[in-house]
Formats: sequence, structure tokens, C-alpha cells
Amino acid sequence: MGAKSFDRGVGIVIAAVAGGAAVLLWIAVAAGRPSPGELPSQGLLLGIWRVLYDLAAPAPRVILGAVALAFLFVAGIAMLERRTSSKARRSLNDRTTPLSAGIVMARTRGVFAGEVTVTVLVPAYNEEASIFGTLSALLAQSHRPERVVVVADNCTDRTVEIARTLGVEVFESRGNTAKKAGALNQVLKRILPGQGDNDLVMVLDADTSLDDGFLAAAVARFTNDRALMAVGGLFYGEEGSGMLGQFQRNEYIRYSREIRRRRGHVFVLTGTASLFRPVALRTVASCRGDTIPGTNGDVYDTAALTEDNELTIALKSLGALIISPSECTVVTEVMPTIRSLWVQRLRWQRGALENIGAYGVSPPTFRYWAQQLGLGYSVIALSAFLLLLLVTLLAIDSWVWFPFWLGVGFVFTAERVVSVWAGGRRARLLALALFPELLFDVFLDLVYVKGIIDITLGRQADWGHVIHPAPDDALQKVK
Repeated sequence: MGAKSFDRGVGIVIAAVAGGAAVLLWIAVAAGRPSPGELPSQGLLLGIWRVLYDLAAPAPRVILGAVALAFLFVAGIAMLERRTSSKARRSLNDRTTPLSAGIVMARTRGVFAGEVTVTVLVPAYNEEASIFGTLSALLAQSHRPERVVVVADNCTDRTVEIARTLGVEVFESRGNTAKKAGALNQVLKRILPGQGDNDLVMVLDADTSLDDGFLAAAVARFTNDRALMAVGGLFYGEEGSGMLGQFQRNEYIRYSREIRRRRGHVFVLTGTASLFRPVALRTVASCRGDTIPGTNGDVYDTAALTEDNELTIALKSLGALIISPSECTVVTEVMPTIRSLWVQRLRWQRGALENIGAYGVSPPTFRYWAQQLGLGYSVIALSAFLLLLLVTLLAIDSWVWFPFWLGVGFVFTAERVVSVWAGGRRARLLALALFPELLFDVFLDLVYVKGIIDITLGRQADWGHVIHPAPDDALQKVK
């Protein structure tokens, strides 16, 4: 493919650029001379060093400069993303952007491909604890799917038995060692040849429940827009798992809120629940090994740790129009332990880095590079903030209130509370406490740093599938 692959070097690139930006900002701020006024307080740090502290607010030029840089950065990314999206939609290059709106609309103009149908694939690996709830919510949709296939991948529990009791089809993978992506590739090679332009293929995780109206809203979107190639869901966390679960629910609420503010323009088509036009999946499979990474003929790249993120980049690279409407919501599992959460997030982070490394720097991937650089910079900023807070506590003789930084902290806390308001009282109280969520952010920052280190050193990542114990009445529910 034309784009240069960064492979393991992607970690070094991200760390170097983010670190360099932080150093430049530090130098720019430090270069200014202190304004005359109240002398900074002095205190003993661990009995050895004397450290100076400026009790005044930053100079106006520093504040304005920081705000201006932030706006320029955000505006620049938004403008480039919009320009890339518009160019892809208008493109008529059948080789590089075969899924662009211009090409799709020209090909389907005046052609009636029949009524829209929905085939749902439910990949499952030992999901007897959740498969009943997932299938029940799916079969209760106001727009009932025409076909449901549980893709049982090397299951050794009662997943297949429960699925068959509910009357859905079961496809059992054969000789698959490529986990979810490999199992889906096997079943897609069987069903895609018989799918028409107005048929839809949905991939729904076995631990995810669709909210009522999901399919009806998605089908309406596809019916009204022939150029639309994929629709993803907005996901929310299930109840339970104590404070750790609430951290994740708050995180998912904020992400869904951001997508709503972007009017459905999605970063990643979530693997929890997404629908695709068959032509989009067939085009991805035919382009693999040529204009996009992967093995020719496979819809999913089995080398990718995060198959949903990789498929999103593949579709965008081919010019596809994709969205996540606010009406399409799902409830998915949250990790019950710190260890399982660590493994899950490390896989997500490693997968994101590997994906942009495989696709290189291009207009469709620029947004993903900027996101990783932003994460890297935020890791440095939060670490510096907490370090300086600790140094201050150890160094000053008596506590000093900083009105300016208290004001900044109040605005930050208010934003955290407002952004999870829809999550209810527990979500708001956790956000209001501030420091617990800051500690959770530190945890995610450690995951990010570990991902950078692991990909640079070429370490193997763990898939980290969590198997939940099945309730004793799992089969009784379906009899």
C-alpha cells in the first residue's frame, strides 16, 4: 500500500512529538520575566531543596497564548477533518475511494434494490451468562431482524444451547485461532454473497443489549440515505461493579455526549453494535492487501487487536460515510475488576497505535494521530499537575489559597458534573468529588504509557476476554 507503515516506531513518534510539544511550552512560559509584586513564598522541600512559588495568576499573555494555541489546534483538526470528509464524499476515484458518496449515488440512482432487511451476527465465546439477555432485547426490537445468527467461537459452555432454545441460527466456527475477527470472517464469507444493496448486516456483541428502537432508527437512516455505508451505536455501561463500574459509566456517558455534539460524526464504529451495507463489507474485503492492510478476501483484519477501530479506519480510507445517531443506543458490560479493566484498555490502546501505524499518516488517519498526540500531551500535563501539587504540599510552610487556580478548578469540576448529568445522582456525585476521577484518569494514563512501551518493544498483547459466571436459572428462563 502507498502509506508508510510505522510499525513499532509509532510509539516513539507519539512520545517524541507529545514530549517535544510539552518542552516547547515549558520553555515559552519560563522565558518570561516575573512581574514585580508580592515575593513568592519559600519553603523547605524534604529538608534539602528550597523551591520558589509564584502566588500570582499567570500573566495575561500566557493565558491568552495558551487559549489561542488550544483553539488553533482544535480548529485546525476540525477543518482538516471536514475537508477530508467532503473530499472523500465528492471523490469519483473508483480505486482509492470506491465507497464515496459520489460513486455510490451514481451507481444506485434509479435502482430499487428491494425492502431493507437486517441480518444480525452475534459473535460469542462462552457467553452463557449474557446471551439470553442480548437475544431477548434483540428479538423484542420494534423492527425485528429478519435473521439472527449466533457465531459461536470455540464455545465450551451452554451458549449454543441457550441460543438454539430461543430459535435463532447458530454458526460454529471451525479451526479458528483468530478470535472474534476470524470467526466473523468465516460466517461473512458464507452470507455476504447472497446479500443485496438494501440488505444490512449487523454485528452485535453477545454482552450487549440494544435499547428499544435501535434497529428502527438505523433502518430509517439507511432508507433515507443511499450513500450511508455504516451506522454505529452509542454505548452506555451496565449497572453494577461498584465505584469501578461507575467510573466506566461516566466515561461512556461523556463519550456518547461528545458524539451527539458532533451530530453523529463518529471516531470508531463500536464493536458492541454496528450495522453495515454488504457492499461496504465486500469492498473492504476486496481492497485488503492492496489499498488497505490485511489479507485479501477478509472483512476483518485478523492481525488487528481492535477490529472495530481498524474496520472504521478501513471504511473511512475507502471514502465511506458512517455515523452514530443519537437514537441508536446500547448497554454493554463494564469490567468488574481492576485487572480485567487494565487488560481491556491496554488492548484498546495497543490496537489504536497499531492501526495508525499500519495505515500511516494520511488525511483519513490524521484525526487518529491527533487524538493519540493529544492523549500523550494530556498524560504529561496531568502528571506535571499532580507532581507540582505534591511538591507544593511538601514545600510550603502553611497552606496558601490560589484564587486563580481555584477558579480554574471550579470551572473544570462544573464541566465534569454537567457532562455526566444524564447519568443520574451517583454519576454527578462521583464527578463532583473530582479527585477519584482524577485517580481513574491516572490509571488510564498508566495504560497509555504501558501501551507506548509495549508496542515499541514489540511485546505481545493479551486479549483479556472476561467470562462471567452464568446464573443458575440461565436455561430455566428460556424453557
